[in-house]
Amino acid sequence: MKRKLSMGLMVTLCVFSVTLLSAVSQADSRKAVKKELSKPVIRGGIVFKNYCTLCHGERADGIARAAKLYGVANLTIKPADKDYYFRIIRNGGTSVGKSEFMPPWEDELSEEQIRDVVAYLKIATDGKRRGEVVFKTNCILCHGLKADGKGRAAKLYNPPPANLTKSDKNDDYKRMIITLGGAAMGRSEFMPIWSEQLSEQEIEDVIAYLRTVLVHN
Repeated sequence: MKRKLSMGLMVTLCVFSVTLLSAVSQADSRKAVKKELSKPVIRGGIVFKNYCTLCHGERADGIARAAKLYGVANLTIKPADKDYYFRIIRNGGTSVGKSEFMPPWEDELSEEQIRDVVAYLKIATDGKRRGEVVFKTNCILCHGLKADGKGRAAKLYNPPPANLTKSDKNDDYKRMIITLGGAAMGRSEFMPIWSEQLSEQEIEDVIAYLRTVLVHN
């Protein structure tokens, strides 16, 4: 009897181990997450939000809380070559014949941060690409790099995070659950109230990005 019990226990443990290893292998690896978050455009989005949106706006269109302080100054970030962006960010507006209100950032931002911001400016006017940056800096731990619900923390939750590539929810529903959190929608309490951390524009951008990840069967 003891031998049979031991054999049965061993089989159970083996099955559990295989199942666990399978779940871990399907989840995003730490290396994959680190690689994604190390991309200049992702890092640049963080720098832009912290240093630039107050004047230039979240869409780089000059519509921002501080814009009215500068009178007729046009704070829209227009397409330009990299050298121009590097000069105006490092040395300020007067260095390129633009507004004196644009400060030199070379003493506050590192060279890497400046390069990252320049990389981000390529996509700053594209809502879907902005949404990708927001998603990959806030949502991938649970929902995964591919939005398939296989984030590194996914196995910690029951029910597991949603596979957003197969979501049947419309934009209004996604807007509400992102804004209000899962509990308010009768879903998982582990889905945070993102309106406490993300702006309305960032939420709209994430929704725009999520449209691009849907897999139509």
